[in-house]
Amino acid sequence: MIEQSSESASEVEKLPDITIVYRVLRKGWIDKDRSIVKADAYYLRKRISEQGISVNFSIQQSLSVFKNCEGVASLTVGDIRSLDLDIVHDSSSHGSIIRLPYREDDRPRADEFALLLARLSIIVWQPPQT
Repeated sequence: MIEQSSESASEVEKLPDITIVYRVLRKGWIDKDRSIVKADAYYLRKRISEQGISVNFSIQQSLSVFKNCEGVASLTVGDIRSLDLDIVHDSSSHGSIIRLPYREDDRPRADEFALLLARLSIIVWQPPQT
């Protein structure tokens, strides 16, 4: 979700390529047999007019938002930009991956971006096994 900020876009510094961002992984977004992120984690939801894929700037921020997440994955801003996508830094703790198409509008491109983002993702946190 892209939040409005009191800062104008020109006042917000562009994130350095080395910045690490974190994606909360919901149920079903991890292939547990292979310990990899599924492409499902990187599709925009048109039904709620999602404008970007939500990311946070720390694992702790990610976990504070979603108590029952299945994991947290990391990506670097530079890797995201290498796909001709970008990150909007929309608050001190939150950003959004932008320039993604909706599946309903362009399925082949949406699938390609989702798969590439999933391949760039590294699972950095999962709940303890019980």
